[in-house]
Amino acid sequence: MKKETGIIRLIKATGYSLAGLKAAWTSEAAFRQEMIVAIALIPAAIFLGQSGTEKALLASSPLIILVVELLNSGLEAVVDRTGTDVHPLAKQAKDMGSAAVFVSIIITVMVWTLILI
Repeated sequence: MKKETGIIRLIKATGYSLAGLKAAWTSEAAFRQEMIVAIALIPAAIFLGQSGTEKALLASSPLIILVVELLNSGLEAVVDRTGTDVHPLAKQAKDMGSAAVFVSIIITVMVWTLILI
């Protein structure tokens, strides 16, 4: 099978990305909540940041949460796909994904606190 290149590949990749965002929005309450927070924080970041660097840090930190949540949701889907039995490694993988989301939230709180104080 021939691999797509150029604009066709870009169009298809964009479609896959939008499908992933739609899947996260429809199936993950945490993603919806984090998206709503990001939608509120990003304009506030532009308003509250004093420099371009501050604005970029404030605006990008909630996006980091969304990225990590998407990866965590993908990880959970793969783990769930492999079986319904409780396995210590499956639990460990899911717990680590959750911990990654938690760390990204800590990063966002830290960035906002340090810049705004």
